Parts: sequence; C-alpha cells; structure tokens
Amino acid sequence: MWYNTKATELLGIDYPILQGPFGGNLSSVELVAAVSNAGGLGGYGAYTLSAPEIAAVDKQIKAATNKPYNINIWVSETDAPDGAATDAQYEHATQLFKPYFDEAGISLPPKPDPFKLRFENQLQVILDLRPKVFSFMFGTLPADVMEQCRKLGIVTVGAATTLDEAITLEASGVDLIIASGFEAGGHRPSFLASAESSTTGTFVLLQLIKEKVKVPVIAAGGIANGRGVAGALTLGADAVQIGTAFLAVDESGALPVHRQMLFSDAAKYTTLSRAFTGRLGRGITSRVAKDLAGKEAGFLPFPLQTTFMSPLRKAALEQQKWDMILFWGGQIAPILKHKKAATLMQSLIEDTTKIMTP
Repeated sequence: MWYNTKATELLGIDYPILQGPFGGNLSSVELVAAVSNAGGLGGYGAYTLSAPEIAAVDKQIKAATNKPYNINIWVSETDAPDGAATDAQYEHATQLFKPYFDEAGISLPPKPDPFKLRFENQLQVILDLRPKVFSFMFGTLPADVMEQCRKLGIVTVGAATTLDEAITLEASGVDLIIASGFEAGGHRPSFLASAESSTTGTFVLLQLIKEKVKVPVIAAGGIANGRGVAGALTLGADAVQIGTAFLAVDESGALPVHRQMLFSDAAKYTTLSRAFTGRLGRGITSRVAKDLAGKEAGFLPFPLQTTFMSPLRKAALEQQKWDMILFWGGQIAPILKHKKAATLMQSLIEDTTKIMTP
C-alpha cells in the first residue's frame, strides 16, 4: 500500500504524513497529539524554548499520546556576529521602522542586548528526553551528536532547500532529509547559500535529491491535500510534511485571526520577506512587507529584528491593524478546507488512498 514506505518504517508511524513543527508559539501539544494519534507524526517547534520549557512540553506530549512525535530546534540561532547588533545597524533600523511605531502610537525599543545562545542546552535536554524523532534546521549536527542519537534510538531529520544541502546532510549521517520547496510557509531553512538564492520548488527539489542521495526524503511545501501527497509519493518521496494546512486547524497555536486569514482571500497573496525576523520567510502579503521590499540592509540580523517587530505586532493586534503583521503561510493556502486536525488527517488518508489505489 502507498503508506508503507521507508519513512513510516523508520519513524514508526502508520501514514507518511508529518505535521510541520512550527516555531514561535504556533505549535501546540493538542495538535501534535491529534496528528500522532491519527497515525501521522506530530511535530513541535521548540527553537524559542529554554531547556526546562522543552522538558515541560515533552512531558505534556507524552501524557497526550503514546505514539511517535517530533521535536524541532534550530542549529544556527543568530546571524549577528557575537549575537549583537552594532550602533549603526540599530540607528538604521530605527529610522526605517519609526513611521510604523508612530502610526501605532508606541515608543521605539532600545537597542537589543546581545542574543544568548541556547542551542547546546536545548540539544542536551532533547538527548536526555529521547523523543522518537528529532528534527533540526539551518545546518548540520556534529558527528558525535549524530552518533549519540543513533545509540539512543533517536531518528534524525535535517532540512534542505538545495541539492547541495541534501548531500551535506546525508554526509553528516541524518536518517531522513526534508526537501523544503520555496512554496512553503514560514522560514526558509537554507544554510549553505543565501535563502534568496535557494528557491527551488518542492517537486523539482524532491526529484533532484532522490537522484543523488540514498536516505529517505520527505517532501515539504505546497502540499495540503491527497493530490499533493499522491504527487509527492509518485515522484519518489518517502513521506510528506504539511505545514500551512495544519497551521490553519483549530488545534494549532495560531491566533484565531491568523487562522481566519489563512481561509480568506488575503491568502492568495504571499511574500518572502526578512522584515519580520531578519531571516527570509513566507507569509501572507502585508503592507509592511511590501513597503520594506528591497530595504533589507536596514534590518537587524536574526533574531534581533524581532526587537522591532514583536512590540509592533503586539500593538497592531490590539488595534486590529492586520496589514502591519506577517501571518505565516504557504502558497497552497487558498485550497485549504479543514479546520480540525482529525478531519484533515482523515481527508489526506482517504483521498490519497483513492488516487493511489489501482
């Protein structure tokens, strides 16, 4: 049957359907459990969490499901040298964003403190917790960490936006590789070249990687229904990872207005922008993203850019100025139909079965 793949065997799941592990409070224990309990692989994006917070989330997930699940963190945490912004960068960003702060009636933030790295602590707690699946973005892991994961029985999943990144991930010893096409919502997890130069579509990237690497490949980006799943599997994918469709369901951690936007006409238009975090990501087109296109030199490096965007987002939400906010979402959003994780999973399974059954 279509659902018996190398990925389902490795991951210990019934169906080769993974829920994208959203960061920034968009993941939820309820969504992870719903997807895993339905036979897929739920995922929790933990890159903004401290080690104790990751441990607490893991405990909640274990209480909600006895099925495999995925915890995701980011290898590269900052694009700023020594984690700090220069005075010149801060002044430039202040000039660029002052009109929006004036419009919202709030004060500009002070220069951010240097970012404190947390990856090592996050990694250690994940090794201690031993989730069935550990996925990571924005780089590779050292050989000794990969060996530890193997000994602990943790399945590792890395993300690639180019063929070169996939080859690098395979050489590092990952168990599975995500082929992340540029259609996908959220951050572009590029790590060998700029995200702007790593914009291959999902189905092209999938075929390139399948031709050159031997480990199982997970297609991600632009997949939201049975046709997308069947198409990816037909082109050689061992599984799919679905983000936007799961972000839009009631169980996700997205705000109600965010979920509403994904089902609205606004979702027909998406933009890749660095304006909101300092790293390139796709979301529903906003006035701020359009205004600031081509002005990236004035942004603070990731994640310090959120020093400006977090208070602006908070004020914009309170004042319902939706066009000042980036709502993450992929290009496939206009075809979304389901608002419950269980019905989305059921539809994905039933529709894929109809297409893939002779």
